[in-house]
Amino acid sequence: MIRRWFSKLSFLPLFLGLAACQAEPPQSSGQTAPLAAEALTIPDDPDPALWVVKDEDTTIYLFGTIHILKPGLSWFDEAVKDAFDESEELVVEMIQPEPAEMVRTVNDLAIDKTGISLRDKLSAEERAKYEAAMTSLNLPVDSFDPFEPWFASVSMSLIPLMESGYTTGSGVEDALTSHAKAQNMKVVGLETPEQQLGFFDNLPEDVQIRFLNFNVETISEMPAGMENMIAHWSNANIGALAELMNAGLEDKIVYDTLLSGRNANWAKWVEDRMKEPGTVFMAVGAGHLAGQDSLQEQLKKRNITVKRVKY
Repeated sequence: MIRRWFSKLSFLPLFLGLAACQAEPPQSSGQTAPLAAEALTIPDDPDPALWVVKDEDTTIYLFGTIHILKPGLSWFDEAVKDAFDESEELVVEMIQPEPAEMVRTVNDLAIDKTGISLRDKLSAEERAKYEAAMTSLNLPVDSFDPFEPWFASVSMSLIPLMESGYTTGSGVEDALTSHAKAQNMKVVGLETPEQQLGFFDNLPEDVQIRFLNFNVETISEMPAGMENMIAHWSNANIGALAELMNAGLEDKIVYDTLLSGRNANWAKWVEDRMKEPGTVFMAVGAGHLAGQDSLQEQLKKRNITVKRVKY
């Protein structure tokens, strides 16, 4: 069963997107922030935000993605399609690995080498809630016992979304990569599968458990939270998107690991790429293009001008 589950989780950027769209984990007060406010309307013709960086001989478009969608949402048109068709190179967070490679990577990083069961790391109260959540998802309670808490947390988050009609094959990156292959475009990955899994694997265990406990408490709210996120993305509601997607990253080590540190690395990549001629379509998770430490803000620190493409 676990091997089949790996293939559903083979889209690694989804891990980071799900973590970034969580609301703030419970604090010492015991209060839990709601996962999402009342869902907005997803328009029939979504117009997600698009930015551009230019100099004399180089153009880089910046487009925020949603890693998992329901089939049939029409966003690849107008300025987004024009920018893509103009480009010779597609840049994504990570190039999709083959399923067998994904299994090997998960075996290397997600399986707990200490031999201590995941449930044995939880308090009695945490364990009872975790097992109840697993039962509600129709999973054996011992399914993730060999794994580290981060893997169980994100895996559990994905299940209610898939049951609500979302598919990993309908994400923005899937569509862009498919179009790129059809147009014989060069495809570049900013990170490797090992790096993306490593962001979670290297988090302290207590931080991982905190996220797991929060997901257990809010698992039923995931579909509504995702709908709200997609609505903000579809309407180019940048400020609200930043608040929603990055609210769960208030722990400094999590924030630096999953968001600001990666944005700084990508800004350096853009700066270096601007030294070479050509046109590039750079597509990364929408949460990276919103907020005070967004990729755009990191580029401004390098004196690189970023302009919003109006359409």
